[in-house]
Amino acid sequence: MGDAEQTVVRVLPEIAEIEAGLWDGCANPPNSYDALGESHNPFLSHAFLDALERSNSVSAETGWAPQHLVMEDGAGRVMGCMPCYLKGHSLGEYVFDHGWADAFARAGGDYYPKLQAAVPFTPATGRRLLVPPGPDAEHRERLLLSAALQLLERYEASSLHLTFLTEPEWTRLGELGLLRRTDQQFHWTNDGYGDFDDFLSSLASRKRKAIRKERREALAEGVTIDWVTGSDLDEACWDSFFGFYLDTGARKWGTPYLNREFFSRIGETMADRILLIRCRRDGRDIGAALNIIGNETLYGRYWGCSEHHRFLHFEACYYQAIAFAIARGLKRVEAGAQGQHKIARGYLPQTTYSAHFIANPSLRDAVASYLARERTFVEMESAALAEASPFRRDASCTKSDET
Repeated sequence: MGDAEQTVVRVLPEIAEIEAGLWDGCANPPNSYDALGESHNPFLSHAFLDALERSNSVSAETGWAPQHLVMEDGAGRVMGCMPCYLKGHSLGEYVFDHGWADAFARAGGDYYPKLQAAVPFTPATGRRLLVPPGPDAEHRERLLLSAALQLLERYEASSLHLTFLTEPEWTRLGELGLLRRTDQQFHWTNDGYGDFDDFLSSLASRKRKAIRKERREALAEGVTIDWVTGSDLDEACWDSFFGFYLDTGARKWGTPYLNREFFSRIGETMADRILLIRCRRDGRDIGAALNIIGNETLYGRYWGCSEHHRFLHFEACYYQAIAFAIARGLKRVEAGAQGQHKIARGYLPQTTYSAHFIANPSLRDAVASYLARERTFVEMESAALAEASPFRRDASCTKSDET
């Protein structure tokens, strides 16, 4: 598949069919930064995507049939990649199109299958057209997009969705005619803080006091917290965490997406990229928050617990993540989807981006009209939420204001 004589795009039914180094050379090229300033996005790595597939968390049976695109030049050198899946549902995406599917079904159309360029179950921004930098990078992006659209025709799929894009990709894809969508998340930014108290000094006095109170209450009943990473992540850690993950998944969305084997696999292949914030009481685990470590970003992913302690979720998922990021010199904490309550804890709204190609003209026109209104709403809401920032506005306010 391809549209240039010297360029071929292969479709891989599993990522194991390409060498890890070749994929990673496109996904995380050396000395290169994405639009957020991240030089290594761990979710795009071969190790992470391969763990999803080898554990069968991602497969045709789970509704995520891999259809990865790999672009090669005439000499067989890999010039670009695209993580892509043929899907029979809209679960695990965090950019919701259930309404589009329902409307198309009512009109007599088949919305599924569809193609999804994404990292399964992972609402983290990153490039989707994985092309190393160079003078012809945008041309190679267009070739990958063209191949994806040819793949859509091959499967008679209704649509192609590229979700949690970087903003420059979103802009370029819009210029090529794809429909553009926005949403928002809440991220914490490291403004060169020396420690957690230094971060607190940047907040309004009332917010500082509230956070200190929450942190005290979270640990009031003998709860302790430690950071587990690297070789300390043994199978006992994963056994304990998986129990918490199952409980949270069952309560929030029914059947959890990831199986136990997945966690063992990422523990084997990318342990230094994993941070488990572990909560303990009376010598046993009572909760944990799983984070993935980029070169500049800490990505919060999953939380679960077996005991309820007021504010423990905030302590483990937000405050401990901030403390770790400061200790490691990371630039930001990306705490996952949704959650306006994060604003009071220093996580401010950030726009997220997706692009969509819909084959049916009538459905495309209807969705385009909806997205134009939605983008306006997201922009207005983000501006309003930013006004609720907990950061102090009076530069003369200092730590000494705290009692």
